[in-house]
Amino acid sequence: MWQQRILQLSPKSKGFHLISREVLDQLPEIADIQTGLLHLFIQHTSASLSLNENADPSVRGDMERHFQHAVPENAPYYEHTMEGPDDMPAHIRSVMLGESLSLPIGQGRLLLGTWQGIYLGEHRNNGGARRVVATLNGD
Repeated sequence: MWQQRILQLSPKSKGFHLISREVLDQLPEIADIQTGLLHLFIQHTSASLSLNENADPSVRGDMERHFQHAVPENAPYYEHTMEGPDDMPAHIRSVMLGESLSLPIGQGRLLLGTWQGIYLGEHRNNGGARRVVATLNGD
């Protein structure tokens, strides 16, 4: 069985956001899959998807602070600046973190670790709603 749809994520502020519930609420058919995979692909070049800590929100804050330091706005060597000082750093952060995840499904649920959750990395100051292609495969 293959299914595919585009999920709409609500607009988020710049930073790292736990979106596991938002994704799962849009994919109720996962409950019917005994063995399978969920592939998620974000259709944007200034946001990312990753898997990380789902319990302590300070991890998400630390992630954002790290990337602000590692990939700063207004670096003097950026040439791509017409879309604002947050645009080129957003592209770099997206490349560093990635645009997709493949997650196992078993007995009707994602087989994530106890402390794992799906993150949206919103790397623009005003990124807006984000689209994620969700592809389900399984039986």
